[in-house]
Amino acid sequence: MDPRHLAARAVARVGALRDRIRRVERLEMVAFGRWIENTNNLLHLSILLIIPVLIAVVTLISNSVSTLSFLLFPPLASGSYTLFSDPEGRYASPVKFVVALTVGALCGLVAVGFTGWAYGPTGTALVHPSAAALAIFLAGATTWALDVEAPSAFSTALLTLVTGNVNPEEYVVSIFFASVVIAIAFTVWREQFYERRAEYLYGTVRGDDHVLVPMRGETATQTAFFAARLAAAHSAGKVVLLDVLPATPADESDATPDTTADGELDADADASVERLESCAHNLRTQLGVPVEIAVARGDPLTATTEAAANTNSDLVVTPYEEDRGLLSDYIRGLFGGSYDTVAFRSTGETYRWRRVLVLVARPGDAAHAMIDFATRLAGKTGSVSVTTCISSEVERRPAESKLANLVETADGNIETRVARSEVTAFIASNAASYDLVVLGSSGDRSPASRFISPPTFERIREVDCDVAVFDRGH
Repeated sequence: MDPRHLAARAVARVGALRDRIRRVERLEMVAFGRWIENTNNLLHLSILLIIPVLIAVVTLISNSVSTLSFLLFPPLASGSYTLFSDPEGRYASPVKFVVALTVGALCGLVAVGFTGWAYGPTGTALVHPSAAALAIFLAGATTWALDVEAPSAFSTALLTLVTGNVNPEEYVVSIFFASVVIAIAFTVWREQFYERRAEYLYGTVRGDDHVLVPMRGETATQTAFFAARLAAAHSAGKVVLLDVLPATPADESDATPDTTADGELDADADASVERLESCAHNLRTQLGVPVEIAVARGDPLTATTEAAANTNSDLVVTPYEEDRGLLSDYIRGLFGGSYDTVAFRSTGETYRWRRVLVLVARPGDAAHAMIDFATRLAGKTGSVSVTTCISSEVERRPAESKLANLVETADGNIETRVARSEVTAFIASNAASYDLVVLGSSGDRSPASRFISPPTFERIREVDCDVAVFDRGH
């Protein structure tokens, strides 16, 4: 065989392998990005990466200063974990962390002095029982009185009793300075990253959404207003109104979106453009959001995805559709596609949604996106209720913690609610109090799971408010 032909085939195979590796890397990066949007995963990863580095820094300092004891590390390690594992919790105050550890060490120092005065020297290897009891008592009483209670304070109180060759006074000073280092690192991490994680991690919060609206069905106008309010919340937001006409024999294979500047349009296209322009004018004048229009021919699903790509849209908002009681093929195709999609089911002539109910089942990127959309719609004067349903009381505390993590990065008037109820019964009982219910599409569940237990939006038929079903693109 010709060597040049073999070389060309080898180069082609290497290129194909390289492209495949890049695709896998992109998929892995997307999966990792969505995994880390879960606050619990972010906290665990931070603990694994940050605390070892901090302890290594303190160890380096300890090795260079002979008077510092290795006994510094147990309370610092446990205290650091307490800070980073619950950055908004009861023990997450850097000032209280430093004061508690230092006060605990001082209480141990007092106990050492008392036992030395009362019983005389006991040797470095022995700790008198009364000294241990006194150290714990003083640490508990003092931290309680100063309102700086922290578990690590009791560790420093006891470890001061067994400092070995290190002077107890030097150990107390060492605890103070080492805890200051940890507290500074925690403060920087919390203020510069954790509290601003929505800016870095959550795609729907970072993006200035360009929203594509397929103008389908009788509720297309309400859907367009819904999409425009989402886009108007971001300074660079834009709405694209799309109408897809049936394919003609001449262009049956061409489903590429065409704008009004692309030449003469037939009568159907003229009517479509006129309808889109009328709606676009209303959106511009009432909401002040930039609006473009596009007309396409061909398969609706193909035309929609191509229009989203051509208009640089990152969100598709479409009217909700059913076919014989099930979700239409068009909506199913969008839900399984590459773009974030909202299927909007309108119940009337509502164009303003001030009271929004968001139902979340689990933390993650979809939950953050739904809360972000709800706060955009409610605005400064509206209210958002983020709710999860549980089946037993033992689930309440974890559910409350989950909701707190979800809403702490969002702005606006937000409440959290844990309801001990079946989700469809809860919606039926409470929907009348809201203008809009926001649900997830359960796209992360397996087909078998969805068959056994259909998604919530497929089980609610008649509700007294609008419904928005969100699906995270893949």
